[in-house]
Amino acid sequence: MRVTDSLMSQSFLRNLNASTNNMMKYQKQLATLKEVSKPSDDPLRVSKILDLNNTIVQTDQYKTTINDSIQWTNVQDSALSSATKSLQRIKTLIQASANDTLNHSDRQAQKIEVEAEISGFVDALNTNFGGRYIFGGINTTEVPFEVDKDAAGEITGIIYNGTVPDVSGTASNISSNLTREIAPGVSIELNTDGNVFMNEKGTTGSPDNISTFFTDVLQALESDDTEKLSGLLGRADQQLDNVVANRSKVGSIFNRLEATLERNASEQLNLKTMLSENQDIDLAEKYMEFTMENTAYQASLSMGTKILQTNILDYL
Repeated sequence: MRVTDSLMSQSFLRNLNASTNNMMKYQKQLATLKEVSKPSDDPLRVSKILDLNNTIVQTDQYKTTINDSIQWTNVQDSALSSATKSLQRIKTLIQASANDTLNHSDRQAQKIEVEAEISGFVDALNTNFGGRYIFGGINTTEVPFEVDKDAAGEITGIIYNGTVPDVSGTASNISSNLTREIAPGVSIELNTDGNVFMNEKGTTGSPDNISTFFTDVLQALESDDTEKLSGLLGRADQQLDNVVANRSKVGSIFNRLEATLERNASEQLNLKTMLSENQDIDLAEKYMEFTMENTAYQASLSMGTKILQTNILDYL
């Protein structure tokens, strides 16, 4: 093969152009601290980076949902704590009123306090979180509980206006609890069905119904029926047990959410580590490669001045 000046010049320019492109690539990587800046740099790597970014965004959304749910359950626990205290106070007042030594005036005073505690119980269950009622079922924008009064203003019980599940199972609203997706394919139900606090184990108006319980307490206080008041203590325990049982469910949901939040944080850390490994450069290594390429570039320029310095005067 005959090596001519033209062939040497073409080879030099080709090598110089390749060296310049490499210099530009390393310079861009050092400037952006990223391995790739466009899909054509490395299609497979870019595809993996995009997938990881999408998964991280999704994980962040799940984290927001989990945190919101944790705050929701905290508010529920606080509300049920207040409701429990109201029921405990009502039980104490029933116990005190069942004493035969009290007169009618004393029981009337007790009745006024019982009415206040009933209102406090309803207010606790009507707690809202961020403008959403926590025990209204699926309908979180309407006040779920109200104190029912007759024309004379006397309390006759409480009413639940929230959504009630379809117990027949023929409709889509089998549950009145709110469902939250906390991980891919994983959902959790927040106990928002306030109807459980009505404690209707039988038909409406059954002895287990808390509305009927409150009515019976007020009527017994009004009529000074100490025997009935003594019998109401057992029913007071039933209502307390019901609220405490549902509070325990809220606590178990909180524990599950806390565990899920920890897994979410761990997964997010792993994803970001994987993203960094695929996307970020090793600064020291990349600077060394840039320095080596720069040295090769300078050497190529130096050699080029020797190769291309021949001119027509050299042939004269």
